[in-house]
Amino acid sequence: MTHTTSRTRSLAHLCNFNGRAREFYSAAQHSCIVAELVPEEHKLAALLYTAADAYVALIDEHPKVRMFVYQHFEELIWQRNCEEFDLPLEPPDCVYQASIVAMATEYRDLMPTDTAIRDCLIGIEPMNETIHPWSATEARLTFHQRLMDQFAIEHRRKAA
Repeated sequence: MTHTTSRTRSLAHLCNFNGRAREFYSAAQHSCIVAELVPEEHKLAALLYTAADAYVALIDEHPKVRMFVYQHFEELIWQRNCEEFDLPLEPPDCVYQASIVAMATEYRDLMPTDTAIRDCLIGIEPMNETIHPWSATEARLTFHQRLMDQFAIEHRRKAA
């Protein structure tokens, strides 16, 4: 479980949007929101969808090199997570869609008002709920608990 604890801690302390939000907003909280938006059978994939950020967010090179390296490592980490947790190699469409809805909500609630809407968010309806950022501690504890809950659900499902 040390690996899971390390991942949880990293995502909880990693500021989503590279710190451009008006206040601290963690990648762990984003993952929890995405998991709330998908059907039960895809919650684990939703929680782990951005897990690669815990490992590759610190790559700071020329933008083109960074994108290549980031994409490569993100794919490797996702493949490892899929093998470890018996997830499909291709994330379910609902996880991607939930991530976009979460992002539209994050832009509405958390970003400076002068931030231009990204093209991928045009026509995307944000959630009705307002996002209130969690502290890193709350994000770590909540993400970890939800991840453990999903591991238990998956374990029971496989044992049945």
